[in-house]
Amino acid sequence: MKKIALIAVAAATLGVAACNNTDTAAETNAAETNMEVTADEAVADVNAAATDAAADAQNAADTALDAAANAGAAADSANASANAAEEVATNGM
Repeated sequence: MKKIALIAVAAATLGVAACNNTDTAAETNAAETNMEVTADEAVADVNAAATDAAADAQNAADTALDAAANAGAAADSANASANAAEEVATNGM
């Protein structure tokens, strides 16, 4: 009888253990998300990135215009130097 009682207790213990409702690893490690907040933050991030890209493009355009102006000034200076050299060569001072 003791053996049958022991087997019954062991089977009941296994049955109770099998029914224990514990979280799975996926449920335990899942991040809690609030989709409304996440979507709003994503829109804000996209808008900020677009604003940064526009500012970068404006800065690049300004730099290119400055470089063109500097090149034009350098060309004007080179022309003036060439004209002065030609004047000296032609008139001998």
